[in-house]
Amino acid sequence: MTTTHVGRLASLPGRAFIIIVALLASLTVVASAAATEHHPKGAFARFADCPLSNPEVPACTIATTTSGEFTVGKKTVPINKPIVLQGGLVASENPQEASLVAAEDGNTLSKTALPVPGGLLGIVAPSFFPKWLQEIFNNFINEGFTGVTETTELAKPAGEVKVDLENLLSASGTALKLPVKVKLSNVFLGSECYVGSSSNPITLNLTTGTTSPPEPNKPIKGAIGTFESFEEGLVTVLSGGSLVDNSFAAPEATGCGGFLSFLIDPAVDAELGLPAAAGHNTAVLNGSFALAAAAAVKASE
Repeated sequence: MTTTHVGRLASLPGRAFIIIVALLASLTVVASAAATEHHPKGAFARFADCPLSNPEVPACTIATTTSGEFTVGKKTVPINKPIVLQGGLVASENPQEASLVAAEDGNTLSKTALPVPGGLLGIVAPSFFPKWLQEIFNNFINEGFTGVTETTELAKPAGEVKVDLENLLSASGTALKLPVKVKLSNVFLGSECYVGSSSNPITLNLTTGTTSPPEPNKPIKGAIGTFESFEEGLVTVLSGGSLVDNSFAAPEATGCGGFLSFLIDPAVDAELGLPAAAGHNTAVLNGSFALAAAAAVKASE
């Protein structure tokens, strides 16, 4: 295994640079294929849900967010559980981008439910409480009838997710374009309470570089992370990286409270500060990004 800090794309270790460039060059149009259960081993095991049944997919990828935050309007939700985006990569209409191919089992973006601080009532423990008492207080508010969870889901087919490896590694421009919608879950809110939709998604243009948001947001900086290679360079991993965007807009909530949505939607909007124009929202996704040659993943089984 080799380890080094990544600056620009050309500064990658020689073999890793060649592997990544070869993967980019081999990206092609995806064809349909039946899903099959796969069991890759060793360093390739993390790519078990890569669409290996499709021979037209040359690369597998998995991005795991382990910390960060998602701010929409007036509400910030800490990311305290892993969120996983995974699948294959094929050519995009833009030659510099790759398009995501859905995970073999369809679990392309994990449906990770994160507790919304303050729950339905928007109440959080006073900051002067001892930390242990704050946790007890907040857990009580965030459970049961008043508790609300936020789950980020794909708002478009997987092919609408775009990855630009050159931008990712050079800390410039959009590295990951991610169209999402946010589901708010609570017994009272029902099962169809969303911020964003397939027709009106929240579109994140995430970067490892520095953002240029409209006011009142200020520029924030992402991070590429630390490079590691495994299996003679056939698996590459960037760990400790950070993808950021604070230039996106968020629409009004819809479908909250079922048949009472005409009353509940405005209440949710008032609590969250929706719609929220660009410059009032922020996404910070900290974690790792892994890439592997699909043929090598399959050969490890």
